[in-house]
Amino acid sequence: MVGCVMDNKKDLAADQDLIIGRNAVREALRSGRAADHLLVARGAAGGSLTPLLALCKEKKIPIKEADGKKLDQLCGGAAHQGVILFAAAHAYASLEDVFALAQARGEPPFLVICDGLEDPHNLGAILRSAEAAGVHGVIIPERRSVSLSSRAGKAAAGALEYVPVVRVTNLNRTVAQLKARGVWVWAADMDGSPYYETDLSGALALIIGSEGHGVSRLLKENADGVISIPMKGKINSLNASVAAGILLFEAARVRA
Repeated sequence: MVGCVMDNKKDLAADQDLIIGRNAVREALRSGRAADHLLVARGAAGGSLTPLLALCKEKKIPIKEADGKKLDQLCGGAAHQGVILFAAAHAYASLEDVFALAQARGEPPFLVICDGLEDPHNLGAILRSAEAAGVHGVIIPERRSVSLSSRAGKAAAGALEYVPVVRVTNLNRTVAQLKARGVWVWAADMDGSPYYETDLSGALALIIGSEGHGVSRLLKENADGVISIPMKGKINSLNASVAAGILLFEAARVRA
């Protein structure tokens, strides 16, 4: 097996483990290695690559295309044979795993939904706060979002071993599923009601928006309500992980 670790901070692959070459990728997938996505050189699909792509689809690993020169750059000129597997810092869980953990602890479900976070340090920090506050699971979208890179894992400082992370294809569909199971879903945004006026006890999911755009319009509409952290200074927003920490520990206090 061939693997390489990229350390170019300006590259999207920074601090991620990359597995390159068709044989290495195939064996990694067969072994059950946790993966974020497979990057394929544009025009390389077909032929001997077809079974590999089918294996990714079977394991629900996203497949993305890029120019061959991009793959050359990521691997520093190593022979990638048109494929690079972006390995994850930890295996992803399922929504059922989250509910099972809550049941095992004898507690109503407590979840965090990250809507399009882009900074792995923010995801890691949220995971740390989530673990400390007793959260049963964190949900992230499959696309247009930070994933479980080794940088996010490092920022989580061990929380990945205790907090299941679920990756879903559609956050709005997931919100509907949670509500159908009796979970109250609250979106955190600056145009909401003060968080201390909202009952955060019981089965709860908290949506934290992206660093630049906050919670998407449709998710806010599908949530049970919008809550905010009142601000007294001149700056009207907080870092996503800081806001999450405040709200998670308020919910933990109420739930206790």
